Amino acid sequence: MDNTRNKRKGAPDQRDGSANKKSRQGKKNWDMPRKAAVESRSIQPGEMGIWATCAMKKEAPSTTELRTLFEEYASQLYEEDQISETAETQDSDEESGDIENEIKKEIEGIRKPATDPLFKSVHLSTACLVFFKTRSPVEPVSFVRKICQDAAEGKKQSNCRFVKRLTPITLTDKATERGLEDVARKVLAPHFHEPDQGSKKFAIRVTIRNNKQFTRDSIIKTVASLVGKGHKVDLSGYDLLILVEVYQNILGMSVVGSDYDELKRYNLAEITEMTRSGDDEATKGSSSTRASDQPAIVTRVVEETNMT
Repeated sequence: MDNTRNKRKGAPDQRDGSANKKSRQGKKNWDMPRKAAVESRSIQPGEMGIWATCAMKKEAPSTTELRTLFEEYASQLYEEDQISETAETQDSDEESGDIENEIKKEIEGIRKPATDPLFKSVHLSTACLVFFKTRSPVEPVSFVRKICQDAAEGKKQSNCRFVKRLTPITLTDKATERGLEDVARKVLAPHFHEPDQGSKKFAIRVTIRNNKQFTRDSIIKTVASLVGKGHKVDLSGYDLLILVEVYQNILGMSVVGSDYDELKRYNLAEITEMTRSGDDEATKGSSSTRASDQPAIVTRVVEETNMT
């Protein structure tokens, strides 16, 4: 009887154990997609993109406005077949001729579009900050510069009511000393290390957000040393400006031209305000000119009337 009772008492424990096991298995299955989803929304080393600052609590509308603006410019600057060819090239690089991989690709093709979008927004936990990942053929520096140049020339663009500064990023890596050095070597090489390249004046500007590992001075010192000999620092009369952006555990870098400050540091809000102020002054000037002409016209009419 005692043995029977022990067996009966053991049965619920066994059932509970199997239930817990199933529960643990179910939990494990749910953890994997969540982790993958988080990674898909984060900035990964080796990517390029565009940072944007915006008005407080206007991250969502700013993301929508920027996507519209970016897609409009992409349609103007790049051919449709060029974008498609880039996507096909990326797919072909991953082909290994394995049947299993081919089946996997077909399944992935059903789950997601055949062509990745040129611009992917990244969910951030920081206020007033937006990031868009980009892919070839978009080159962030020339792309952002074109947008700002057009705005400075008064070209009408999609309404970006809350967007402020755009910062292009040529390459990203982990926010470590090694990551900084690797990014600097790759990004700086075309601008400072090409054969028969003359001496250039340069400056470095650093932005650090939510990161306590780096200091502005340490970054400037490292980057300046990797620029190399034969080039001089000039903070105001630079030929090239090196931008370094550090955000949490990721850092990015790009090199922009000497018109960066002239274009209000790629701040769309300030460029738009500058353009409007110029238009208002031009309007006032033309109005005052017309007003000053009126007395002369009236005088001529009076003189002609008296002569008759």
